[in-house]
Amino acid sequence: MLRIGLFLATNLAVMLLASLTLKILGVDSYLAQSGSGLNLTSLLIFCGVFGMSGALVSLMLSKTIAKWSARVSIIETPQTNTERWLVNTVASLAQEAGIGMPDVGIFPAQQSNAFATGWNRNSALVAVSEGLLQRMNEDEVRAVLAHEIAHVSNGDMVTLALIQGVVNTFVMFFARIIGSVVDKAIFKEERGHGMGFYIATFVAEIVLGILASAIVMWFSRYREFRADAGGARLAGRNSMINALRRLQQEQDVPNQLPDSMMAFGINQGVRAGLMAMFASHPPLEARIKALQELA
Repeated sequence: MLRIGLFLATNLAVMLLASLTLKILGVDSYLAQSGSGLNLTSLLIFCGVFGMSGALVSLMLSKTIAKWSARVSIIETPQTNTERWLVNTVASLAQEAGIGMPDVGIFPAQQSNAFATGWNRNSALVAVSEGLLQRMNEDEVRAVLAHEIAHVSNGDMVTLALIQGVVNTFVMFFARIIGSVVDKAIFKEERGHGMGFYIATFVAEIVLGILASAIVMWFSRYREFRADAGGARLAGRNSMINALRRLQQEQDVPNQLPDSMMAFGINQGVRAGLMAMFASHPPLEARIKALQELA
């Protein structure tokens, strides 16, 4: 129920923000015809406002969404030796990386996993699964934490949100151009937009959205290599390699990280063939090899 409420509130906030911005910019009537075609300048501004607004609002709410969707328990005051060690280790790594102290949490999951999120380097969340704490030794857990701290230090969450916003913009932009062409060339609509425009735009957004997601996932895979390298610098290359090898041994353990958080986890499992293009993480074998070749 909380997740549904958050979803509705997020969309309402996006709509209000976008409507206000469009009003100020004077592009409310972006679909108005200019000569023989769409007013492309107004259309691009319209799509940019909506596309970037959704990505930026999601970024601002990323910690809250992560806490609720993954059921993260934030460690306010450590109650056990494990929690105390976890908080102290994150604090040490954060200081070494030059970022503010993140919130530290644990989420219930059988699989060894971890993720980092947050809207800036000094207001992040680093969370690990119960399975990771049970299966990995301290050196391996420290390497995983270093990997997540490297994500925060690199500003990966912000960059990923900006890329998603740009992708959203051009998906909306080209989908409406396609819709307009179909409406006029096939349905012969001469004044305004008919039903053909809305149907074609809807279908084009789905198709273009799927294709464009490959671009976002490519960057997600690229940033995993960078975070591995950052983790190796903070915790030691051998510890980082050993942690990834430990994850290799658990490929068959069901993943319990919510789909919305998959791009932020350290372990996504195996992907092959065409699905590899839409995987947020590269194969663990490739990540280990990259670390072994790291100068």
